[in-house]
Amino acid sequence: MTDETQPTDPQATQPPSGEPISRRSDGGGRTDFQPNPSINFSARVGRPTEDEQLLASPSAKRRIIGDLATDFTHTDPWRVLRIQGEFVAGFDALAQVGPAVTVFGSARTSEADPYYTQAIATGRLLAERGFAIITGGGPGIMEAANRGAREGGGRSIGCNIELPHEQGTNPYVDLSVNFRYFFVRKTMFMKYAEGFIIFPGGFGTLDELFEALTLIQTGKVRNFPLILFGTAYWGGLLDWIRGPMLAEGKVSPGDLDLFMLTDDPAEAAEIISAYHERNKDTIVSTALRD
Repeated sequence: MTDETQPTDPQATQPPSGEPISRRSDGGGRTDFQPNPSINFSARVGRPTEDEQLLASPSAKRRIIGDLATDFTHTDPWRVLRIQGEFVAGFDALAQVGPAVTVFGSARTSEADPYYTQAIATGRLLAERGFAIITGGGPGIMEAANRGAREGGGRSIGCNIELPHEQGTNPYVDLSVNFRYFFVRKTMFMKYAEGFIIFPGGFGTLDELFEALTLIQTGKVRNFPLILFGTAYWGGLLDWIRGPMLAEGKVSPGDLDLFMLTDDPAEAAEIISAYHERNKDTIVSTALRD
């Protein structure tokens, strides 16, 4: 079974060998990305991604994939089994990672951007403290954090996702795990991390930020540091949260304590380490119960 016939099952892989592919022209960054065939099948053949098919209504699905909509392998009951398999593959790949931190930020950040340099430093300092670094495996901030992990001698992990355009894995990823479904990938980001560090980014970064805040606010995850890196970038958003949202009672005063703000890689690493040290006994006992 090859990607010329159908996508491969989600699995952990080392970055495949072969000629590097060019990244999209959406900012600076490296161009020597490794091919990632298993998540590029839809882009290559012009087929909707698995997420698009999952979220389509029955009538929309018929418009998207035509007669295949009635084929059992394209029905939702079958898709549930594929989703289950993707969870199992992700759990198997990441179960032995150990303490890790997930880093988010824009794929469009260039190597010339100061945030790129700071993400390298943050990844390196965390790796030197024994943490693996998990990112989305792409360019920009993700690449920089993986690069820092590599420089610090830590594990460098990329959780890539199928998108409508062809893409690759940044060259600093040591363990690459591919996903078709965003919600499965998000579970891995949260489940195997001791905390999040969120660098400046766009809609995807904001999605991860507010989902994490919601999980912390509702007690779904506990003792989980969430660090916003870049006071200038995040200042306007925080002014809005502290202003209209708080004034109108949309959030509680205590909700403002769910995240921290810094411009210092060393401070970010220290916050994560301190949380981990304070709560590692709880983490171990929970893991043993699981």
